[in-house]
Amino acid sequence: MGRSTALVPVRHVGIGGRGPEDVVADAHGRVLTGVEDGRILRLDGLAGPAPARVEVLAETGGRPLGLELLPDGALLVCDAERGLLRVDLDDGTVRILADSVAGERLRFCSNVVCGPDGTAYFTVSSRRYPLGQWIGDLVEHTGTGRLLRLAPGSAKPEVLLEGLQFANGLAFGGDGSFLVLAETGACRLTRYRLTGPRAGHPEPFVEHLPGMPDNIWRGGADGPIWVALAGPRVPPLDLLHRAAPAVRRTAAGLAVRAPFRPTGAAGVLAVDDDGRVLHHLTRRRSGFRMVTSVCQVGGHLILGSLWERGVAVCEAPAGR
Repeated sequence: MGRSTALVPVRHVGIGGRGPEDVVADAHGRVLTGVEDGRILRLDGLAGPAPARVEVLAETGGRPLGLELLPDGALLVCDAERGLLRVDLDDGTVRILADSVAGERLRFCSNVVCGPDGTAYFTVSSRRYPLGQWIGDLVEHTGTGRLLRLAPGSAKPEVLLEGLQFANGLAFGGDGSFLVLAETGACRLTRYRLTGPRAGHPEPFVEHLPGMPDNIWRGGADGPIWVALAGPRVPPLDLLHRAAPAVRRTAAGLAVRAPFRPTGAAGVLAVDDDGRVLHHLTRRRSGFRMVTSVCQVGGHLILGSLWERGVAVCEAPAGR
């Protein structure tokens, strides 16, 4: 993967809420995020010298994770407790688009993107563990993650892929012919073809990542795919994944009861449509931990975290 370069911090910005798990930028350079208490926030002026402005746009009544801005100004939200939601940002109205699939309640919806025709593609990280026990799925290596599709006007999503290792972030390829999907538990990015002779089939995109990929963001078809690395690879965990299912299940039970504290490392990647790594930015002793999302606003990268009580602003690298 080559050597990494330094992730250069500019400032940390408190936002009055914990766990801005996903961050997405709108056309005006403002950043939207969801926090632990269910609020959807809009952050403005993050990179400037003046205090940032924090505006509450809506409350989902659950735990918002992945976000996707729609062309009409509304917001798609993957809520870990309530399913796939549509939020009207003008009046804060929240509507449930899907909360079950094939009679099974949607648990742990993670990230979503929307195609030009209004089709929503979204991930479910685990069918066994809820968000509050996410570490159990990574330890047990359940392979119960899913990729789903919801057609415009439908309330019944269909399953496109199963057996994924903690399915997480999503982004479209530049020409819209494929999706890039993060499998956090396998430290890899997977490509899912939407068109052509390989449509409907997954294939490796970037394997052997140096950390666990989380949310993915792309600012435009000609821009890079930014990938947040929520934590470094853990060699003992890689070894455990090769153990018998009963051993992994026992270890997972211990992990969900043990206190968790993320490492001090922070990292993000940028890749192109051929899976080439354009940038690998890291900081070994970061004051901002567990980077679960990244987006770019002008000359800055904005980092989100499931753990922190704010966002981090870092210098964006020069283009390649």
